[in-house]
Amino acid sequence: MKTCNIMLDTINDVKAFVNTVCKCDFDVDLISGRYAVDAKSIMGIFSLDLSKPIKLEAHTDDADAFLNEIKDFIVE
Repeated sequence: MKTCNIMLDTINDVKAFVNTVCKCDFDVDLISGRYAVDAKSIMGIFSLDLSKPIKLEAHTDDADAFLNEIKDFIVE
């Protein structure tokens, strides 16, 4: 499992992120506080507090290509 923090500032960021994540054949979760949602669910993402970075968990051992695709959303 790979983890990182992401930031989704605009509606277009959320749409682009979901379109990228939907191409994956593994599960990706977003965790904000005590809430965890499926990263492939646009409604789930909008239920989170998007004003702060969100923890991403990719449930795969080979996430390098995926992380490269979402590099624009990753924050330290």
